[in-house]
Amino acid sequence: MEALALPWLIALIGVALVFDFLNGLHDAANSIATIVSTRVLRPQYAVVWAAFFNFIAFLFFGLHVAQTVGTGIVHPDIIDATVIFAALMGAIGWNVATWVLGIPSSSSHALIGGLLGAGIAKSGFTAVVWSGVFKTSAAIVLSPAIGLVLALFLVLLVSWLFRRFTPNRADGVFRKLQLVSASLYSLGHGGNDAQKTMGIIAVLLYSQGLLQGGFHIPLWVVLSCQAAMALGTMLGGWRIVHTMGSKITRLTPVQGFCAETGGAITLFAATALGVPVSTTHTITGAIVGVGASRRLSAVRWNIAGRIVIAWVVTLPVTALVAALVYWVSRLVAG
Repeated sequence: MEALALPWLIALIGVALVFDFLNGLHDAANSIATIVSTRVLRPQYAVVWAAFFNFIAFLFFGLHVAQTVGTGIVHPDIIDATVIFAALMGAIGWNVATWVLGIPSSSSHALIGGLLGAGIAKSGFTAVVWSGVFKTSAAIVLSPAIGLVLALFLVLLVSWLFRRFTPNRADGVFRKLQLVSASLYSLGHGGNDAQKTMGIIAVLLYSQGLLQGGFHIPLWVVLSCQAAMALGTMLGGWRIVHTMGSKITRLTPVQGFCAETGGAITLFAATALGVPVSTTHTITGAIVGVGASRRLSAVRWNIAGRIVIAWVVTLPVTALVAALVYWVSRLVAG
């Protein structure tokens, strides 16, 4: 393993936290789009609400996702500072590009793609932990599908349970319940997404021989990653909020509650299983599910189609960019 001077190590950890901050900024829409679009909370209050639950998520979940990212995508023994730098550059570049364009893409899969590209550039395909990659790849398809099915089921269940309520009365009830569902989704978001950066920082420390007792996630890494993500969420990503909250389909408080609850259940299960899923994919699937519960034409399928294309290209594009950054970095370093 290459030895890294302390200032460079601190700088690289700082880059990882910048990615985590951008993850929160980019994915703020996942937590607050529905609650803003249904006008349950004003945007400035919604981001604070979401950021708080983003931060405290570590109190409710284990660190299985961080373990998967740190050791289950690329073999940790081949990881060095250059691999981590290249992976982060690939992911950050994609996040910034899609944020500017207002496209809801996956920060999670951008990071996974970056890790794969940099790892393969260094050691070839022997660097890849295929079991972890297959598990993560399956989640690309399954997480939005499960979010869609759960949200659709919840709409049907709620419609039956509250069939005797007038629309205005139901609207009042679910405006309050949406505060709960948004909190749960923000917990799931913070619990799954922040752990990806934890895994990156921990494997960097491991590569430098700075983790005593084998690979694990130090508490300071946990707290700094949760804080960086929460800060990013507070600053919000308003272009993406608009896409997620109103362009795909129009939402009522009942539908917002069902979308957030279905998405939260999916994230809780994935985090417990140690699967790094995309919170963007999950909530988009759930929003499509509640929109389709009214009628298929209620969903703007052209917008949904653009989002799916972004999902498909995320892994290969970020892998390619990370590989290029790795090769250039090695050339510059001599």
